[in-house]
Amino acid sequence: MATLKLYGVSTATCTRRVATVLHELKVPFELVEVPYKNGEIKTPEFLKFQPFGQVPYLDDNGFILYESRAICRYVAAKYASSALLPTEHQANALFEQAASIEFANFEPSASKAGLQLYMSKQGQPCDENVVKEQLAVLEKKLEAYELILSRQRYLAGETLTLADLFHLPYAAYVTYGGSDIMTRRPNVARWFNELISRPAWLAYQDGVKTTTVY
Repeated sequence: MATLKLYGVSTATCTRRVATVLHELKVPFELVEVPYKNGEIKTPEFLKFQPFGQVPYLDDNGFILYESRAICRYVAAKYASSALLPTEHQANALFEQAASIEFANFEPSASKAGLQLYMSKQGQPCDENVVKEQLAVLEKKLEAYELILSRQRYLAGETLTLADLFHLPYAAYVTYGGSDIMTRRPNVARWFNELISRPAWLAYQDGVKTTTVY
């Protein structure tokens, strides 16, 4: 079996999202570090594989796939011994519901606030107005999360799925940047603390690296 090649930036949020899922599934992969500081990801050569000039993309023995959530779904479906992507109809519907919640109700505000907070932590300019505005939006969204998680362990039920793991990069950015928004509510805090404690997430604290042995 050819080793999957993950083309990305080792410290990028979406590269880490995919690597975390690969680690959860114990799927060997090679990280191909993509230069980006001089605009390499906007060159015609790179755009042949990722037309939006973003990272990561996956090369599975010649099959090219981009968009981190799509990559995660593909890998989880290919290595179907995992429950990360449920196949039973109702369980799958609940997973897709949870995945939609993450994409529509969490990612927009968490990514905007998280990136600003992360830049501030790195000593770079930070737009405090964006942080304040987006954390206020996220605060309201997490009220619904608290209600959901008061009834069940994970967003799609009692079993961990990709939908939970999808949250990790930007939830961690927000926390790393100094906000306690992810731990103010008991059930959200329980869920979040479990996610950031998973070995698959902790494995890449210093950046994603090629992983062929687990």
